Amino acid sequence: MITVRFQRDGGRYTGYSVSGHAGLARAGQDILCAAVSSAAYMTVNTLTEICRVPCAVSQADGKMTVLLQSDSGSAQDLLQGFALHLRELSREYPKQLKIIYGGNHHA
Repeated sequence: MITVRFQRDGGRYTGYSVSGHAGLARAGQDILCAAVSSAAYMTVNTLTEICRVPCAVSQADGKMTVLLQSDSGSAQDLLQGFALHLRELSREYPKQLKIIYGGNHHA
């Protein structure tokens, strides 16, 4: 199962983490893993390279963690879009994708 945890503080997104595997197919051929990974990378790359929002990013052993170091309206819009995308995917794959909202991470 893929688990995505969105950290929030006072209703505002402060970051996210993605871990696990969907298990729908072999590694490298799993469409859900590819979709979630692609969306997670696009989100962090857009945050850091296009919106210029400083983020702490770590990757290890199939896990990605992104924590905002500062906040902006564009960061919030982008993270809301990422969350919406994942909610739609989780409706199609409820046994393979779990989304958790919670936890306070302060940048």
